[in-house]
Amino acid sequence: MRAHQLFSSFLLTIVLAAAAPAQVVISQVYGGGGNSGATLKNDFIELFNAGGAPGNLTGWSVQYASAAGTTWQVTALSGTIPAGGYYLVRQAQGAGGTVDLPAPDATGNIPMSATAGKVALVSSTTALTGSGCPIGAPIADFVGFGSTAN
Repeated sequence: MRAHQLFSSFLLTIVLAAAAPAQVVISQVYGGGGNSGATLKNDFIELFNAGGAPGNLTGWSVQYASAAGTTWQVTALSGTIPAGGYYLVRQAQGAGGTVDLPAPDATGNIPMSATAGKVALVSSTTALTGSGCPIGAPIADFVGFGSTAN
């Protein structure tokens, strides 16, 4: 084998052995926290890192708007989510519910709807604008829930 072929094979092996980058997504949204008859006291958003490397969430945010709303509320994130790990963002607490969430990784005060809304994972803390397809910093993931979310 020639030297450049050996080097190319070696380099390819190193690149293939490197961990896949972080791929953080929204795994759950719950807007019924604290509602009458609810079990959980708080709304929450859960993130999951489906990638092969830790993901740094510092400077990122989760954002929420009502189903047809154009005003986005922001909860800043910080810290790291391990590969294959979860990250819990506790939101507003209602008057009902009987069970506390586990210790959260981030805390916000956004009161989320139990029936319809929009949640975005954004790579900045600047509030998005717009309704159906929000405008702003790069959106890493987006969830619309309920039949009226645009």
